[in-house]
Amino acid sequence: MAALKARDRLFREILMARQRVYQAASPTPLERLDLPIDAEVFVKREDLSPIHAYKWRGAYNRMALLTAEERERGVVAASAGNHAQGVALAARRLGVRARIFMPTSTPRMKQTEVARHGGGAVDIVLIGDHYSEAAEAAKRYCAEAKGTLVHPYDDYATMAGQGTLADEAVMAGEGAFDAAYLQIGGGGMASGVACWLKSYFPKMRAIGVEGVDQASMQAAIAAGQPVDLPYVDVFCDGTAVRRAGDLTFPLCQELIDGFVTVTNDEVCAAIQYVWEALRIVPEPSGAMGIAGLLKDEHAVRGQRILTVLCGANMDFGQLATVARHAGIGANRRRYFRITLPERPGALVDLLDELFTQANIIEFQHGKSDPKQAWPVIGAEASAPVLDALERGLTERGYSYETVTSEEDVEFRIINYDPHLFQRPYFVKVEFPERAGALHDFLITLRQVAGICYFNYLFTGETVGRALIGFEFESDDNRAQAIKLIAESGITCTEIPEEVLGRIL
Repeated sequence: MAALKARDRLFREILMARQRVYQAASPTPLERLDLPIDAEVFVKREDLSPIHAYKWRGAYNRMALLTAEERERGVVAASAGNHAQGVALAARRLGVRARIFMPTSTPRMKQTEVARHGGGAVDIVLIGDHYSEAAEAAKRYCAEAKGTLVHPYDDYATMAGQGTLADEAVMAGEGAFDAAYLQIGGGGMASGVACWLKSYFPKMRAIGVEGVDQASMQAAIAAGQPVDLPYVDVFCDGTAVRRAGDLTFPLCQELIDGFVTVTNDEVCAAIQYVWEALRIVPEPSGAMGIAGLLKDEHAVRGQRILTVLCGANMDFGQLATVARHAGIGANRRRYFRITLPERPGALVDLLDELFTQANIIEFQHGKSDPKQAWPVIGAEASAPVLDALERGLTERGYSYETVTSEEDVEFRIINYDPHLFQRPYFVKVEFPERAGALHDFLITLRQVAGICYFNYLFTGETVGRALIGFEFESDDNRAQAIKLIAESGITCTEIPEEVLGRIL
């Protein structure tokens, strides 16, 4: 009964929040999203809000309710980024002083945006490695300074502000929806949105989406009360919450019909799908709902689905990680460590036999044994092609292992023993990034040169770059290879002596 009363209260709070929230900004659009699943998907574009995330709604609604005395004393908040921006925006527009505690790991871009939105109304305090540590510091300061804590999720006014995005989704006229996939950090957005949508679409399922090592709401429901997670992964920093809220827990327990847990790789794949469909780059937590939908594709066939792109405050430094892991999360990129004889032409023979249908996106190889080699090859293709590649390796007697998620591959650690290199010749190779270009270059050298080192990573440019170490059985072969390289039409630059000294 208590959960039902809480739900009724939240509905009324959302109803009253609408007039306050729209004093600060306009509604965001609801758009169709083309995904590779058999479902009609609509995405709420919260990336188009004033702070490029939905969090301004709850922060502004809560702060618009401050009494004159509370405004005079100022507000305190803790946030990993987006709530901080919302508080900063509200502080400047409402003329309220705000002190915001943020984890030291908060992306610099979010710190900069908090300062920009808040202007002179905001003081930023960086403290702790995680949101929970920043939150504890904020509570201590709030008690000392007698300020008002603006909680990022565990407050009815905050939840109500977030719920206004659901009001806009209803007013867009695209309902009814069969399901809504809602990312959960502390549970504020999921509570508000599910409450409002289910009031208009009673048969709709609300699915909570949490990250691996972030599933605090699932842990709370399993335990019957909020509990602390022993570890919180921070890749999706906007949902990195150690403990579900005391107010949001019973609401999510009542309103959320099921959960999907997604990996960071799956989130990266969702980011790429959004980029390809809308030409925008959501932040990791912003794409979690879409990641959950993609993972749950068999459950939504033929249905109308709502999801929220809840933020696009991506730190530029994360782009390389996202690009690498997107293919893994979509099951179109795999890494293989393959055992080959250590002889000239062995690698090219392997590529000719089995890798003709897949794009080679990475090579990691260093000679570490006089008789055998273990190159790591990253391949990108459809899942059926990659499955066929694995069958081909087995059928042709190659010993291999799939090492897609292994740490040495992830961090590109290439082991080698330079004492085994024979007459080494290292070059930086630049070649047209098209199928067969590098292969054809290597074919011209297979009779005279072996490969003792190979380091290549696809970067998405029109030109590919690789660092290749060749070795030779004789000085004549070395001289012939250097001549062939010069005549190949491929740009090759010999590694300078001072660099080669560090390599060897």
